[in-house]
Amino acid sequence: MKLDMKLANIHILEAKLVLQTGLHIGAGDSEIHIGGIDNSVIKHPVSGEPYIPGSSIKGKIRSLLEWKSGVVQEAPLGKHEYETVQGAEKTAVKHILQLFGISGDSQSEALQQEIGHTRVSFWDCSLNQDYAKRLRSDNLLFTEVKSENRINRIAGTAEHPRQTERVPAGAEFDFKLTVKEFDGDEQALLDTLLQGLKLLEWDSLGGSGSRGYGKVKFEAVCLNGESIDDRFNTIQPFAK
Repeated sequence: MKLDMKLANIHILEAKLVLQTGLHIGAGDSEIHIGGIDNSVIKHPVSGEPYIPGSSIKGKIRSLLEWKSGVVQEAPLGKHEYETVQGAEKTAVKHILQLFGISGDSQSEALQQEIGHTRVSFWDCSLNQDYAKRLRSDNLLFTEVKSENRINRIAGTAEHPRQTERVPAGAEFDFKLTVKEFDGDEQALLDTLLQGLKLLEWDSLGGSGSRGYGKVKFEAVCLNGESIDDRFNTIQPFAK
């Protein structure tokens, strides 16, 4: 199948991602050691510094946009949802599919032609090196350990203590993504993506968001090297 699309531009969106509360994105530990941390955060295998996987950010932003569309389901939106909704919901689903892509099990050539190639590529967010340098110069650690437990409602006692590793509030990461623009793409695609970033600010990233983890803020937001802070700060995703 040949897609009738011409790449017109590749936009670069960059920002500083600042943690406002502790962040936990797990490393997938398979073992728990006595006296050790039960839930460690993911770290770069060479530098040992914590980082934020691009897949974590992409998945959460897509999920939030799908909730906002009103057509959210257990699996990512796809061919069936796009073909069965109408009006504003159909437009919202189309933008999500154009930005994040359609699953490979969609064999509809007509839909592939209409939606086209995935536009957005998310990069892993490494720890900002100026921030990392400040921590090293002050002999501070990159992570903290938070003790948690379960409360027995009847006895009023704490049970099942565990140690959870977090990247502390104040940590700074370098955020970057690229957006492919094809001939005929609407400006609304970029607007939808920026709404997704704003929704992430309003919600949370990583685990235990309902317990105060993972509140983030995007600062110094730039598109192709030009500041769009004013544009980003005025976004109201639910405005009518």
